[in-house]
Amino acid sequence: MILTVTPNPSLDRTYEMPCLDRGTIVRATGERMDPGGKGVNVSRAVAAAGRRTVAVLPLGGAPGALVADLLAAQGIEVAPVTVAGLTRSNISLAEPDGTLTKINAPGPELTPEEAEALLRAVTERSPGAGWIACCGSLPLGLGPDWYGQLVARAHAAGARIAVDTSGPALLAAVRGGPDVVKPNAAELSAAVRRPLVTVGDALQAAEELRSLGARSVLASLGAAGQLLVGASGAWYASAPAGAVRSDVGAGDASLAGFLIAGGTGPDALASSTAHGAAAVRLPGSAMPAPSDLAPSAVTVTADVPLDRLLGGPPP
Repeated sequence: MILTVTPNPSLDRTYEMPCLDRGTIVRATGERMDPGGKGVNVSRAVAAAGRRTVAVLPLGGAPGALVADLLAAQGIEVAPVTVAGLTRSNISLAEPDGTLTKINAPGPELTPEEAEALLRAVTERSPGAGWIACCGSLPLGLGPDWYGQLVARAHAAGARIAVDTSGPALLAAVRGGPDVVKPNAAELSAAVRRPLVTVGDALQAAEELRSLGARSVLASLGAAGQLLVGASGAWYASAPAGAVRSDVGAGDASLAGFLIAGGTGPDALASSTAHGAAAVRLPGSAMPAPSDLAPSAVTVTADVPLDRLLGGPPP
């Protein structure tokens, strides 16, 4: 079982349109509504693969109830923590060329009691979890050290933990010694406070996160591929670039693929890359099913192309 934690979930509405023309009436050609948040997306991808997953998340008001219903309809066990504020609603505007405009609401402010209840819910659900995936931004009311507390509690429960967040929260989590962190290129650059130009730069930055406490680093590098850096070495994976329909949630699909395949080594990296490549070809924040994957198209090597330039949208 994979347990996910989403401190700031959302109700996501995606509209597909011919073009985004400001100041006019734009008629959508397609729309969809999904439960959102990075941890939620990991659960959705795990469920799409036919694996058991439990989603721990704070939910409030009618939007929160709808998120819970949408998750349950996808076969995901929901462990809600009721909060006073309303679960946020986000909007994505997708154009045919892959351009995506996102409007993300801040979300409710959690009280100290609600923050503790969320930690307690994770602890109660930890037994039997092969992995705990803690993902996304922190809502108002939760300081950066909240992720560090979560890492400590997960390890105390004997669970392996993966963290996908950014900024001060990422650094706080890293100092707690998570089993894996999953930054994209921009988040990795911000963590080491310098630009990253090549895959070699990203490799060095990942090693720096390991020196701070992370046991391994799974780095999404957009069109430049993915890196996995751990105690036993580094691996690089790539897949042919295809038409990008939406990159919303693609990084979350990548993390799900990594954990589904065991969360360590080149096979898990290949699964991660296949899931991310499949996700960008789907609308909105849809998660790939096994039939969407093309694992044979993924190349994994220990010969990391250090001089390859970074660039492209993050998977």
